[in-house]
Amino acid sequence: MSGTGREEALRARYGAEAPLDIAWNEVIAGLLAHRTVRAFRPDPLPAGALEALVAAAQSAPSSSNLQTWSVVAVEDEAAKRRLSEVARGQRHVVEAPLVLVWLADLSRLGAIGRDRAQPTDGLAYLEMLMVGVVDAALAAQNATVALESLGLGSVYIGALRNDPEAVAELLGLPPNVLAVFGHCVGWPDPQRPAAVKPRLPQDVVLHRGRYDPSLAQGPIAAYDAAMTAFQAGQRMPEVGWSGAALERVRVPGSLSGRDRLRAILERRGFGLK
Repeated sequence: MSGTGREEALRARYGAEAPLDIAWNEVIAGLLAHRTVRAFRPDPLPAGALEALVAAAQSAPSSSNLQTWSVVAVEDEAAKRRLSEVARGQRHVVEAPLVLVWLADLSRLGAIGRDRAQPTDGLAYLEMLMVGVVDAALAAQNATVALESLGLGSVYIGALRNDPEAVAELLGLPPNVLAVFGHCVGWPDPQRPAAVKPRLPQDVVLHRGRYDPSLAQGPIAAYDAAMTAFQAGQRMPEVGWSGAALERVRVPGSLSGRDRLRAILERRGFGLK
């Protein structure tokens, strides 16, 4: 990518205050070009694509090589409609030819322990659920990088946590398995293009040596303006970033039912000690 292309990519991600003097190569260029795709063509994925995504996912780091994740590939139209209902009607869950449901999976280790008459008491601790969630997220992000290299697009669906028990029933998940998020995958529809979403300035998120709790009011105000412009271009409500983020955490009800997650996890067999 030329110097001009690099500048365009950085300004798309950061706006006018983009840090232009950064190391650069094709991998970094591809990562900065990431965009959320919510409009898909109906065409199926090419042969071998799903297996390639799983191979990429399995190449992600895993804590102590425990590999405490699994993924369910959902292509059935009725199942996608049910997942869409859990996600409050997000149409791209039905529209995408493939929905991956990424799982924190502690059941596999539990089953191995039972088969070998070995204790697995450590699985009952919150740390192990965190390991499973992190493993699933790292695996999914590797899959995202891989699918984008193939020309595909995707969007994560955290709203599957609105009703983890309904998702578990639909997908036949055993105890000690949690659907962390969904992942719609398909060919982006060129008639409904997605744009690169601006991110917070690096001055807000990059701490050097020690965490600095002071808020960079100027950069955040500028970011609110950039997000408002992005929302206008995507025909979304023009609410900026700060207002939308604060509304999302305002009261327990803002969590769309996920304020009940701890009780649900206990019913699903997680110890959380």
